Amino acid sequence: MKLPFLRKRKPKEEDALAAATTVAEKLEREVEALYKEGVTNVRDIIAPASMKVDSSHLQLGSYFIRSFFTYAYPRYLTTNWLAPIINLDFEMDIAMFIYPIDSGRILKILRNKAGQIQSSIAIAEARGDVRDPLLETALNDVEDLRDKLQQGTERFFKFALYFTLYTKDQAKIEKLTDQLSSILSGRLVYVKASTLQMEQGFNSSMPLGNDELGVSTNMNTSPLSTTFPFVSSELTSNTGILYGLNRHNNSLIIFDRFSLENANTVVFAKSGAGKSYAVKLEILRSMMFGMEILVIDPESEYKYLAEAVGGSFLSISLNSPHRINPFDLVAPATDEIVADVLRSNVIMLIGLVNLMLGKLTPEEDALVDRAIYETYARYDITPDSKSLEGLTIPTMTDLKDTLHNIEGGEELSERLSKYTEGTFAGILNQPTNIQINNQLVVFSIRDLEPALRPIAMYVILNYIWNLIRRELKKRILVVDEAWWMIQYEDSARFLFSIAKRARKYFLGLTTITQDVQDFLDSKYGKAIVTNSSLQLLLKQSPAAIDAVAETFFLTEGERYLLLESDVGEGIFFAGAKHAAIKIIASYTEDQIITTNPEEILRRQKAEQGEEPPPEEESPEGES
Repeated sequence: MKLPFLRKRKPKEEDALAAATTVAEKLEREVEALYKEGVTNVRDIIAPASMKVDSSHLQLGSYFIRSFFTYAYPRYLTTNWLAPIINLDFEMDIAMFIYPIDSGRILKILRNKAGQIQSSIAIAEARGDVRDPLLETALNDVEDLRDKLQQGTERFFKFALYFTLYTKDQAKIEKLTDQLSSILSGRLVYVKASTLQMEQGFNSSMPLGNDELGVSTNMNTSPLSTTFPFVSSELTSNTGILYGLNRHNNSLIIFDRFSLENANTVVFAKSGAGKSYAVKLEILRSMMFGMEILVIDPESEYKYLAEAVGGSFLSISLNSPHRINPFDLVAPATDEIVADVLRSNVIMLIGLVNLMLGKLTPEEDALVDRAIYETYARYDITPDSKSLEGLTIPTMTDLKDTLHNIEGGEELSERLSKYTEGTFAGILNQPTNIQINNQLVVFSIRDLEPALRPIAMYVILNYIWNLIRRELKKRILVVDEAWWMIQYEDSARFLFSIAKRARKYFLGLTTITQDVQDFLDSKYGKAIVTNSSLQLLLKQSPAAIDAVAETFFLTEGERYLLLESDVGEGIFFAGAKHAAIKIIASYTEDQIITTNPEEILRRQKAEQGEEPPPEEESPEGES
């Protein structure tokens, strides 16, 4: 078989073919370039419609932009001096450029500088001049820096700091400029607008790493470290209890709530986020320091804790033997008289009747006021009484009878009979038969009908308040599910009055609620938050986060943290300081305070010998 004849190409043909290929490739590239010009890319989408460069500002689309550079610093810089600028409530970019410089070169310059200063001091001494403190201070600074650079404990840098402001209102940019300059100049840090270099200033503030302004200052390591913009608050003190771990730096959050201007606390979280767990942990640890704790418990969550530490657990219900008489009067303090005590309790009783019967009209309110005074008078208790010793205290039945005998009070008496003879009889119309003589006392209202719960909480709070006023002692009062009281004006007002006056009686009020929206919508709820120096915010629901953010002035980052936190995590506010917290408990503490149904069931089975107890571990706050 013969192979076909293969003709060898001549050099001219090869050149022509190569030229044709080159033309074809060039044409293809041009077509591709034309095609790409007609395709919208990401830069086309995000790019502004226009850009105008002026000497004093830059206009980018609808935004007016002004850039600044820092040119002077004080002799001393404090940690976190940049925080007030970072926390300003307007759009701003901050750019930092740090250029390391060879220490050997700087040491030569400093040696020459030290020689010049020493020569100036020697010449002044030879002339008999008075010593110059500025020269001596400069020499000490130079020698100190030389020592640290030589020892390697410090390094030398050039540092550039730029600010770029954004606003859609051209007139507002002058106001923002004044505000920025004022805050920085108050710390002896001075800035200037990058006039005639606005485009370069804007480019330097972009996340491109380009320093087109090139305005820098010499700094060694120590002052440079103070410019770090994110400094977490340390909430560790020598006194107080452990609340948890600081999630920023894993330090311990140890704090004494009584070291603040008031010892009141509010705890906000959604259901299951660990509210009661955190508060019970605080109770347990506070008791180690001899603190007396009083708790109003709507769901009997504190029963096991009370039993474990030998406290008192008092169940208040229609079938319970425990009774509190709202007509009880506390013995007058040294600076009080019987008339003051009587007037205070009459006001409380009017609020109670409002809760029991519904909102009273002004006429009915006046009738009830008169009837209460007459009820006390039947037992020789009047504003003119000198003492309360040995006197019998009236009950709600006596008030009902008094109203029945007053003209116009028959209807009120009939409505009140429900609590003295009807369905709810027994709980409010019998003498007090309980004594509080324990370090931890829990009042449970779980077995009460929902209609009676706010009434019972009101009566218990008044009883506790009278006890607190009688004897000055360091105490904590915990009101769980406080929204039960906030939904009624009279009980909300009473709770607020306790929050406002607690400091005078060495009391710390803790209010806990999961119904954040209802609590903050109440004027008394917001006032309680205002009068609470310590706040604990745990995981929040998206429906409540806006109200919480507005009340506590949360940043976007803090809002996200509260929405995404796990059980037992949140933000701990103590006065002006706050930090992200993680509630932690030991294994023993967890077994006492947990309200997780699964854990409780496992513990009960373990106690009955049906299942071995869980392995010891370091539990986190859980509900």
